[in-house]
Amino acid sequence: MLGDPSHPPLLLVHGFGAASGHWRRNAAVLAAAGWCVYGVDLIGFGASSQPALHLDNRLWARQLRAFLAQVVGRPAVLVGHSLGGLVALSCAVFFPRWVRAVVAAPLPDPTLLTAPRGRPARRAPWRRRLKRWLVMLLCRLLPLELLVPLLAHSPLLDLGIQSAYATPVIGDQELHRLIARPASRPGAVRALRAMSIAMALRPHGATAPALLRRLQRPLLLIWGRRDQLVPLRVAHQALKQRPGLPLAVLEHCGHCPHDEDAEGFNSTLLRWLHDLPPAPLAELAQ
Repeated sequence: MLGDPSHPPLLLVHGFGAASGHWRRNAAVLAAAGWCVYGVDLIGFGASSQPALHLDNRLWARQLRAFLAQVVGRPAVLVGHSLGGLVALSCAVFFPRWVRAVVAAPLPDPTLLTAPRGRPARRAPWRRRLKRWLVMLLCRLLPLELLVPLLAHSPLLDLGIQSAYATPVIGDQELHRLIARPASRPGAVRALRAMSIAMALRPHGATAPALLRRLQRPLLLIWGRRDQLVPLRVAHQALKQRPGLPLAVLEHCGHCPHDEDAEGFNSTLLRWLHDLPPAPLAELAQ
């Protein structure tokens, strides 16, 4: 935790493969601007446990809710990077009394590219069973026991990290350790396989299109214009699901705008936070 505990709370939620340390260029600035800043390692990542549970955004949303209830003790603004943005959005929909507002930077979900305007037709039971069988088979056949250690201990990891940035980051040892250490832990393969299965088999209500339509809290989208992993067209698809959402585009960033252009990200975020309405007193009392 950084900042004065009496200041309004803000919870930072990292993205896939990262940890709370990925907010290395943001947390202190936000605390200095008058926020009480918390960070959390999602289950399966960072220093958190790596169990073979159904790791999807519903479980991580419950984790955030528990953290807010047990540690923060009042509604907070949730700021999520990539997967963390989806988790923050999920928490705001499923547990709205604990969330004052959400920032997703960016909001990744392949279903945004294929989603119709309304709720899709329900699939026949046999098609759902077939999809489940195929996903389970594919995830069991993938040689993750070989691939994950290979990536964690080879230059391939640096190339993977670089794909998330528009500017050169190879040689950034702090960033390398942040990603490599969790991937080298004994439970990394088990958690990744469980995560892959659970995310692929989420119900429609846990996908970004459905969550956006149900959201009752303010939401800001922040995107890097040069994001190759979750391109800007995904943001435009999100706006089709929820017209009128504010979208801030940082010109020279890739997939990690909070780290790649921390000054631009922090100033954009703080301007939006400044205009947020205060949390209702009834919610602060809960």
